[in-house]
Amino acid sequence: MRIGTRGAPMADRQQTDPAPQWWSRPEGTAGGRPEAVPAPRPGAGDEAGQGARQDPGAEDRVPAARAAGQDGGPPAREVLYDPWGEQPLQVVDRGRDRRGFRLWQVAALSAGTALLAGGIGGYVGVLAERQSSTRLELPQAAVADKGRAPESVAGIAATALPGVVTLHVRGEKGSGTGTGFVLDEQGHILTNNHVVADSKEIAVTFSTGESVTAELVGRDSGYDLAVVKVSGVRGLRPLSLGNSENVKVGDPVVAIGAPFDLSNTVTAGIISATGRPVTAGGDKGDGSDISYVDALQTDAPINPGNSGGPLLDAKAHVVGINSAIRGADKDDPSRQGGSIGLGFAIPINQGKRVAEELIRTGRATHPVIGVTLDMDYTGDGARVGDKGEDGKPSVVADGPGARAGIKAGDVITKVDGQRVRGGDELIIKIRAHRPGDPLTLTVLREGRERTLQVVLGSANGS
Repeated sequence: MRIGTRGAPMADRQQTDPAPQWWSRPEGTAGGRPEAVPAPRPGAGDEAGQGARQDPGAEDRVPAARAAGQDGGPPAREVLYDPWGEQPLQVVDRGRDRRGFRLWQVAALSAGTALLAGGIGGYVGVLAERQSSTRLELPQAAVADKGRAPESVAGIAATALPGVVTLHVRGEKGSGTGTGFVLDEQGHILTNNHVVADSKEIAVTFSTGESVTAELVGRDSGYDLAVVKVSGVRGLRPLSLGNSENVKVGDPVVAIGAPFDLSNTVTAGIISATGRPVTAGGDKGDGSDISYVDALQTDAPINPGNSGGPLLDAKAHVVGINSAIRGADKDDPSRQGGSIGLGFAIPINQGKRVAEELIRTGRATHPVIGVTLDMDYTGDGARVGDKGEDGKPSVVADGPGARAGIKAGDVITKVDGQRVRGGDELIIKIRAHRPGDPLTLTVLREGRERTLQVVLGSANGS
């Protein structure tokens, strides 16, 4: 292989010519050899030197090297290549030496500066806010009209609350809390009998917070209703009475009371059912304190303390008197206590009649048919007993039932076409009427069904 250099051929042999100028290394780098490198062979340097002197082109190359300094500087000095020098012949061109910050350094510096500036700015802002007299105000809706539609829950509550009171009662067996509502401007207040039974002291608190003492006017355990009266109170707000016969299942209702002594509590719901036969009381064991109610059922939350409070329709008219709830069984701890959405109210039609009698005479009358029922009978219907109390006849002589043709052993299955399933239910259906009202009874006698007409009599309540 042959390579041309400056037009001069060169044979394939060991290089003995002086090193070309582009192999030379900078001046001052031809220092001594490292200690670990052996000295050159004897005569090798001389041969090299002779070869350099005998090179016919050496003089031509020297002027060329010097000519590089024709810009006025000192003549260029020829530097020979030293293979044993400290630095290699080849030098990698890594480009221009970049002095200053690289891109990532600039980005990091910018981010750090921004964070530092933000922190300082936030701290200065907090200090300025704390030291400033400017008051911080958050956005808020403007004051709107506080009025509510009369048929809304809020509207009903606003109408009825001034006429609802909380009763605090003390008696021989302790104290209790109940609710009532104003009937007239004379100070009569209707409530439940079980709220004021055996009371010694009665205090009435109005929605304004004013409290006065009250006296018992009359009560009836069979209807679980009572009337008390306050005196010397001006500006009384009697509630308007509705008509419970107009109530339909699904109608919205509002209950107001003092559950657990939380006065002026308002809850809402609907009428869940009508004509529910409900019995309550019976703590005395002789049946004298049992109340029989043909009740309105509601899911409006009612709890202890709501007793005696009003159940209102959408026109803020009283349609019932809250009286009882179906809560947890005493022997079933897994069931929920308090309201479970099964509340019962005395229809206002019945409450109105009883209240009028209590105000007028202090006692209420009960409609009766003049028979003694067999309360142990487990069949369908209400059976007339074989004997009455103290061995007397079960059908009162010349009483309403006797005049209608009722006999001992008859089973009454319907009242005005409505099915009767037991003695309690028959009593409830009868007490839902007034003395003197006519009724149609369906009677089963010796396997045959008969229809009898009866006019209700009257008996004094307890």
